[in-house]
Order: sequence, then structure tokens, then C-alpha cells
Amino acid sequence: MITAEQPFQFVTAAYLTRVENQKANTLLNLIEGLEHTSDDAIFFHTFQSLGRYHFLTEGFSNDFAQWALAGLNQPVLAERLASVDVRDYTSLTDLRHDLRQMVADFSATNSKASEQWAFEPFYFLRAVEVTRPLPWEARTLAGFRAGLERLSHSSFYYHFIASRLRLQLRTNDFSNWFASALGLEDLARRADRIDVYTNTLDTARQELIDMVDREMER
Repeated sequence: MITAEQPFQFVTAAYLTRVENQKANTLLNLIEGLEHTSDDAIFFHTFQSLGRYHFLTEGFSNDFAQWALAGLNQPVLAERLASVDVRDYTSLTDLRHDLRQMVADFSATNSKASEQWAFEPFYFLRAVEVTRPLPWEARTLAGFRAGLERLSHSSFYYHFIASRLRLQLRTNDFSNWFASALGLEDLARRADRIDVYTNTLDTARQELIDMVDREMER
């Protein structure tokens, strides 16, 4: 079994939510907000909203789509915004551009809707991350599997979803370690494609555990 020189350090995290300077009452406001808000806010309302979505039974998995439906009663726009697959992006700049363009295109062909006042405003938010190393680490796949089984939702979320901002959307902590420390690039790619939309945090973790088990059986 391969032993990594650089161990995988398991970490847990808590998130403090802060309100940005931008808010939207109309689609025109939203377009402006999407242009000027921070990258942290774009990440919060797309990637980090996935963590909240996993504990809901209905609704869209990004906040912009949810507001288009619940705040403006614009289901067509909501569906378009919800169709964005964040896993396809390696740049928050590109993600921001595409979201803004979708809203702008819809507004251009729906002038009344673009000025419609929302039932409630959209507040641009960002999360401040507070981390703490856990008292275990892994140097082998077996050790990693054992650690993975012990992770809380917040810790798994930190490594699998929130890490994408830290790593500039290239990958997640688990895949990064598989490839860089163990040389298991195929496992890294497969882990990175675990569907974050149809899985809960628990089922995503189990899917990753199953992948690791199959890798160890080779």
C-alpha cells in the first residue's frame, strides 16, 4: 500500500455569515450586484449553498435561482439559473459572468420583470471560515478511509465543497491529496465528479468510501 510523505490532515470548520454591501430588490439590482460583489459572495450563494440545500426537501441548490422563484415569482429564470453546474467551472470570474449574463438576457426580453419589485430583497452574503485541525491524519488509503468515516457533516463539507474556493475551483481537498500525495490521479478524478446535487453529504461520503474500497482491492 502506498504511504504518503505528506499526510492528509482532517479539519473541521465553522462558518460565520457576513452581509456584503450589495442587495437586490429587482433583477436590475441583481445584475449590478453580480458585477460588483466579492468572489466570496459568489461562492457562498452557489457552492456553499449546496451545504444548506442538502438539509432541505425542496427548492433550488443555488440562492440566485431560489430568489428568482420565491422572491420574484419568475420560474423560467429560476430554472435557467438552477441549470448552472458549478462543477464545470474553474474560475469564479467565469461563473459570475455566466450568472450575470443569464439574468441580463432574461431582463432584456422581459422589461416588466426586470423592474418588478421583489417580495423580499436578496442580500449578498459571504462566509467567514473558522477552522480547527482534528486529532487524526492519514498517510495511506486505509487510514484515510478510517478518518473519513469519523468526519462530521461540517468537516466533510469543508474538505469536499468549501475547499474549492481555497483551491480556486480546481478540485477538492480529497482529490488533491489522492493525486499529489498518493499519485492516484484516476481516483482523484472520479472523486471530484461525485454529484453534489443529487447526493446528500452522507451519501456523497459513502460514495467516496466505496471508491476508496474499490481502489484498495486492486
